[in-house]
Formats: sequence, C-alpha cells, structure tokens
Amino acid sequence: MADQRAELTWTEDQIPVSDRFDDPYYSLQNGLEETRHVFLAGNELPARFAPGFHIAELGFGTGLNMLTVWSDWENSGQTTPLSFTSFEAYPMAPADMSRALAAFSELAPWSDRFLAQWEGGTCDLGTLRLEVVEGDARQTLQEWEGAADAWFLDGFSPAKNPELWGADLMQQVADHTATGGTAATYTAAGFVRRGLEDAGFTVTRAPGCGRKRHMTRAVKS
Repeated sequence: MADQRAELTWTEDQIPVSDRFDDPYYSLQNGLEETRHVFLAGNELPARFAPGFHIAELGFGTGLNMLTVWSDWENSGQTTPLSFTSFEAYPMAPADMSRALAAFSELAPWSDRFLAQWEGGTCDLGTLRLEVVEGDARQTLQEWEGAADAWFLDGFSPAKNPELWGADLMQQVADHTATGGTAATYTAAGFVRRGLEDAGFTVTRAPGCGRKRHMTRAVKS
C-alpha cells in the first residue's frame, strides 16, 4: 500500500492541483469533455464495449475517468461488470474526491454510488469491478497478471512526472494489453509516442481537446 496521500491546492473554481507535480488533475477548461474526447473516443468507446471488457489506467486521480466510462457502460445497455484497474502512487482522500467530483453533476448517480462504498483497494459496484493498485506503477504493473482491452494513460504532464511515461513502463503497458487492444493519452510528447511504438503499438497522432492541439492513440497489433 502507498504510504503517501495526494497533497492538493484548490484553484478559485475548485479544481484540485497536485502540490507534488504542480499540475491540475483534469482540464482547467472542461475535465469531463476532455475525458470523453481523449480516453473514450481515443479508445473507440463505447463502440467496443462487450461483456468481459477490461480497462486499465495509469493515474486514478479523482476517479473522473472511471466514473465517466462506467456511466457510458451502463447507458449503453451493458449489464455485466466492467473491469477497471488503475495504478496510483499517491491516492486522493475520499473527501477530496467528493469535493472534486461535485463539479460534475451529470455524473452524480455514479459518483454517489462509488463514494458511498469507496475505502481504497477494490470495490464491487455490480456493473463495475474496480481495483486501484497503490504504489509506484514501475513496480506494481510488472507484478499485475491482467491484460487490458483499453488503457487510459493519464499521469501528470510528462514534463513534470516523467517517470510515469518512460520506455520501460510503456513496455509494461504493452505487455499487459490484449492483442488488438488500445491506449490513449492527452499528450503527444515525442518520447511518449516513441516509447509506445518501440513497445509494439501502432501509434497515431489525433486532434486534441480544447487548447491541446494533439493527443496520442495507439493500437497493439
């Protein structure tokens, strides 16, 4: 288990910023829109949803990505559990999660159910089987025995949190991706794209969300 919690500063419009990485947890413009554009559309979701689908993520943060995809999972008519595994070095306190997620009122039916049960670790919410693996992903991912159909690569900015974007970790992502699986991230940093390519992904640059010109999509062939 991680021995450190996320340390936050809140902006005037109630967006949490990591003190450790000096980076906001989600877009200052529209965090929900960015999640849908980058991580859902970037992984061709919800079109690829199917029973047994498994999503993995680097950087759980506030849980916004998980809640967004879980709401789409239910709204698309899926009734079996979605598996969601996230790797997080500095977990956020539930009270801070609640404060951050209050900004996304349309997700309240899902965030309320999640926060009512969340104590860290694993959580069975019927149509969602959540596991948050605490600790440094460079160690914890190589010990994970799962394989994801889609990856959300959502660490803090590569310029501020380079250890979550290194070539070795991108190789671990590839090694824990099903054949035909995908990955998406908001960053188009060259070293991240090269790391994904070297790990065995076919990488494309796509239009970013809002003020971000480009993002990255990857498919494991």
